Amino acid sequence: MPRRDFVVGLDIGTSKVAVVTAEAGADGKVNVIGVGKSPSSGMRKGVVVDIDGTVRSITEALEQAERMAGVNIKSVYVSVTGAHVSSLINRGVVAVGREDKEITQEDVDRVMEAARVLNIPSDREIIHVLAREFVVDGYDGVRDPVGMMGVRLEVEAQIVTGAVTSMQNLLRAVYKAGLEVDDVVLAPLASGEAVLHPAERELGVAVVDIGGGTTDIAIFEKGSLFHACVLPLGGEHVTNDIAVGLRTPINQAEKIKLEHGVARLSLAAEDAYFQLPTVGGQKEKTVSKATLAGIIEPRVQEMLAMVDREIKKAGYGSVLPGGVVLTGGTSLMPGIGDYAAEVLDMPLRLGVPVGVGGLQDVVSSPAFSTAVGLVLFAAKERLKNEPKRQESGGGFIERVKGFFREFF
Repeated sequence: MPRRDFVVGLDIGTSKVAVVTAEAGADGKVNVIGVGKSPSSGMRKGVVVDIDGTVRSITEALEQAERMAGVNIKSVYVSVTGAHVSSLINRGVVAVGREDKEITQEDVDRVMEAARVLNIPSDREIIHVLAREFVVDGYDGVRDPVGMMGVRLEVEAQIVTGAVTSMQNLLRAVYKAGLEVDDVVLAPLASGEAVLHPAERELGVAVVDIGGGTTDIAIFEKGSLFHACVLPLGGEHVTNDIAVGLRTPINQAEKIKLEHGVARLSLAAEDAYFQLPTVGGQKEKTVSKATLAGIIEPRVQEMLAMVDREIKKAGYGSVLPGGVVLTGGTSLMPGIGDYAAEVLDMPLRLGVPVGVGGLQDVVSSPAFSTAVGLVLFAAKERLKNEPKRQESGGGFIERVKGFFREFF
């Protein structure tokens, strides 16, 4: 029988914590065997604000996944998001080492290490260093230079960084939940693993993951990540607007949003109503769905306008042949897809996780895109004989692992 490894993705979001456990075969196939989900009680805008609350949420989701899979989970791949995440471009240059001038994997590793050398503030740390393209003796557009002949090897790399304290707090919560961290992965990068087709990655496509507290954007071109950012706005902001506008508690506002909310006023029937639950002895009120939509639409419009500005600021505008893939829990709101296609002026489709077997029907929702993407990312890493530091951010993880092993 082919060798099988267990890989686990832990997506700690603002509104929910999701755990996906999968078997990763030596043949590259990934089968989901366990899923857990719990409300997130210690996060705000993708950042930990209550470690104990986050630990409780992780533990609850973890126990569900363990019961379903029948395995004891010890280590996980963790998603990282939040407005503290940013990306930039840097170049690395090395001379080819061998006398016969054949480029080896060692040369590639050296040039990626050279790309890591840049001045960043002391309160930030590199999460990923991802090759956009290689250049061999001035000829650009090279995907994999190993085996080619050359004297000079260059790389243009996408550097993703995050705030050290935000990442440490996230990892501290994971360790307090009794887990080891295999790696941290940028959330929209993971989502892209789950929802994109190879042809879209080649043509140029933007993944827009609208979660509870953040909207994550990742732009892929020529098969690689070309830009990434996180906007501090998500579905919870819509919920807050409903709570204020209808003078109802947050938990009721969330329920109303899910049951009756639409993204545009034009989609709400004028003669449709729902009952607003009583609060603190107040009389039960009847609210029109048009009133609710009038509260939701301005916030959705604001989110989509911010996404449009970010894509244009990155230099892409309407020039992404693959268009936009919309995913994340908030993408399920009726009407938001058509609204986004109109605002962004690009082709758009809803992204659901693909590429996994097993309990695929359980995770076939945009809300699980990041968690499923984590196990797909992990499976790819496991297939490599020696995981590359430039794709794993291993330096930071190893330092943090050592600190938490001593601390706990």
